[in-house]
Amino acid sequence: MKCPFCHEGDFGVTDSRLQGNGFPVRRRRVCERCKRRVWTVEQIEDVPLKVIKKDNTREPFDPEKIRRGLEKACYKRPLSTEQIESIVRQVESDVYANYFGEVPAKILGDQVMKHLKKLDQVAYIRFASVYREFKDVSEFVEEVQPMLPRVRSHSKRRSESK
Repeated sequence: MKCPFCHEGDFGVTDSRLQGNGFPVRRRRVCERCKRRVWTVEQIEDVPLKVIKKDNTREPFDPEKIRRGLEKACYKRPLSTEQIESIVRQVESDVYANYFGEVPAKILGDQVMKHLKKLDQVAYIRFASVYREFKDVSEFVEEVQPMLPRVRSHSKRRSESK
């Protein structure tokens, strides 16, 4: 940063004061050439994340929408509120870590489905049916088909142990 007085020297920071609670940081600086002192104020610019919808419109990212979708998919399923909150937090932290400014809605939906598939297959299918907008039963069957061999082998083991 160049000195506003002599326009030649660089400023060195001699003191920083963190204001806390979202307030800016104040820094005392001294010009290396003319030795004049100034205070500068630094504030972090919060760039809100936008979601790019299927129709290419954009809207602010809202984790509450993910939570509502999960609650609908998990209705009357053995998933706790903590598990739903955990999925929301994981998706939110992943999105903020990997995207700046904009994120496609497809990424959000895929993330939610990935986490739901691990926890509850019925909730996963419910979410997928709305998210992927199945047009007919064949699309539904295609989504369920890869999960069937595991379900059959699990059911078979249960009946054999009785």
